[in-house]
Amino acid sequence: MNKVVLAYSGGLDTSVAVAWLREQFGVEVVTLTVDLGGGSLRQGVEARAISAGASRAYVVDARERFVTDFVWPHLQANAVYQGAYPLATALARPLIAQLLVEVAKREGADAVAHGCTGKGNDQVRFDVATHALDPGLEVVAPMRVGMGLTRDQEIDYAAERGIEIPITKASPYSIDVNLWGRSCETGVLEDPWVTPPADAYEWTVAPSDAPDPIDVLIEFEGGIPVGLDGERIPPVELVERLHTLGGTHGVGRIDHVEDRLVGIKSREIYETPAATILHAAHRALEGLTLSRDTLRFNRFVADELARLIYDGLWFSALSRDLRAYVASSQRVVSGEIRVRLDHGSAIVVGRRSPLSLYDKSLATYDEGDAFDHASAVGFIEIFGLPLRVEAARHGAVGKHHGAAWAWTDPLLADLPTTVTDPKPAAV
Repeated sequence: MNKVVLAYSGGLDTSVAVAWLREQFGVEVVTLTVDLGGGSLRQGVEARAISAGASRAYVVDARERFVTDFVWPHLQANAVYQGAYPLATALARPLIAQLLVEVAKREGADAVAHGCTGKGNDQVRFDVATHALDPGLEVVAPMRVGMGLTRDQEIDYAAERGIEIPITKASPYSIDVNLWGRSCETGVLEDPWVTPPADAYEWTVAPSDAPDPIDVLIEFEGGIPVGLDGERIPPVELVERLHTLGGTHGVGRIDHVEDRLVGIKSREIYETPAATILHAAHRALEGLTLSRDTLRFNRFVADELARLIYDGLWFSALSRDLRAYVASSQRVVSGEIRVRLDHGSAIVVGRRSPLSLYDKSLATYDEGDAFDHASAVGFIEIFGLPLRVEAARHGAVGKHHGAAWAWTDPLLADLPTTVTDPKPAAV
């Protein structure tokens, strides 16, 4: 190992890692910092990397690529991990890994490095993605292979070597941010019974303190958001606007105990204002434009794709092929959704589409009803035929632990029952 490209946040851990890699392995270190929005880019990151001993410092603005190539496909698929987590951190890792590999090739490096510990999901995501893109690259994780310094030891280590580090009040939490979401863990949050303190949240106001509700109109084309309130907006700006609106109204707070890939349960606090709003709107538009069978199948695809993304398998053949299916299914998911932001909730209150499968003349119970009610009799006859045959041969399945149920079972005796007879006619 001669040259390493380090995924560099500019924080204390990775700043110390630059010097530690040089001293422990005698390698040249190149840093890569990826701006993913949401405050992920620290001020003065290039100078800090150089002061730590990096021979070169790359800073890449990948916000638009992140949204268009990773966030939008995930949104189109409704890929939410365990029904709760919109995968903000997990979606960023394959992009960072791809950029690490590209910089390694440009620099002639034979290894890449990241600051993950041996307990989290991100180490798997970085390692697996890197080796999928370039099996010949070595992956080094200083926090996993011996660096293991406490915060105070890292501060002393940096001071002894003249490394510029951001000395701020130590947060009691472990935090990761990008424009799609903020994750917060550790500290008092490790007790799942503890109510999250106010300082666990940064992007959202408490729902009880939110202002009066407002409506926002979101336009989609092919399952991708393209406009707000009648204005066409570029991807990054669209997410940032919804981020601000949602946060102001307390939307996007998620308190979730999730199953990590490495086999443990972890309590996570997420703030995902834009993701929460857009997922609610997208699901509503799909309900208007996709058939019942497509919606049913898409739920299976969403769960599988969410698992693949969470597990770091973005670059697998299955993940690629599922995304291709999703993109095809989204060709008719175009229209407008009106969402009300109301004290922590994003509530769909209106939907319309030129490709809508909703037909008012068939749905209405009022004048103009075009549905043939008489045809329902024949439909029910055919639909219920298999069940009638089964019941006639095997008996109906009732309440007694799946055993056959007979009409002689005393069901009425078990239920409060009132019987009213008509009054006798006056004589």
